[in-house]
Amino acid sequence: MSETAKQSEQEVLFTQVGKVAVITLNRPQALNAWTIAMRELIIDALERFNADDNVAAVIMTGAGRAFSAGQDLAEAKHFDGDTAIEWIKGWEHYYDVIRRLKKPLVMALNGTAAGSAFQVSLLGDIRVGHPGVRMGQPEINAGIASTTGPWIMNHMLGLSRTIELTLTGRLMDADESHRLGLIHHLVPEDKVFDKALEIATELAEKPPVAMRLDKQRFREMTEGTFQDAIEAGMRIQRESYESGEPARMMAAFFAKRAAKAEGAKA
Repeated sequence: MSETAKQSEQEVLFTQVGKVAVITLNRPQALNAWTIAMRELIIDALERFNADDNVAAVIMTGAGRAFSAGQDLAEAKHFDGDTAIEWIKGWEHYYDVIRRLKKPLVMALNGTAAGSAFQVSLLGDIRVGHPGVRMGQPEINAGIASTTGPWIMNHMLGLSRTIELTLTGRLMDADESHRLGLIHHLVPEDKVFDKALEIATELAEKPPVAMRLDKQRFREMTEGTFQDAIEAGMRIQRESYESGEPARMMAAFFAKRAAKAEGAKA
């Protein structure tokens, strides 16, 4: 196994409590921003869980102060039009595997869920958070156009709020997210995982055929618009990355972060 593969395995942890499988994003130093390798590990695990009769529910959470900051910009800054297309195909596979999960998926939001992590959290069935959680779609601030984010936000929030959140790139606080129904259960920070485990354990006891068919129907209700979002994503991300704007915006972001780090050392 390569050193990169070993590192990726350490960045996504898998445990099990009873019949509940737990996925923990484990890059706290990078706010659990995920790479393609991390995404592939999660896909493989979800496919295993789907086929495992000893797993009846799944929890996804993060280590440290963030659920996930979304895509690792250090990886995305090297994309061009062609690699952006492959990138979108990878997200299509990831989202499709989540959407085809026959078992309930509970999101234990230990902190901020931004960008693609916000989208993934919304693909979960139940979300538990605490008062410090922030959620939103800040891609525009990195010069990245959004397609899958507006797709799922539109289903959950309607077009008006989707437009506002996408174009401003602002993050909602926990109270707003709870009020809008994006966070179902708001609990103290140290109780997030316990509450998620309580819910997942309860859901794991539900009749499995009814659970599978309900989830199948939810997927069917949104499948047409999901495919449309993916097709639009390929077209839009190619144009976006070929313009060079994402690369310029991300370069500015990293330069600003480096200057801040140097200032802190002085």
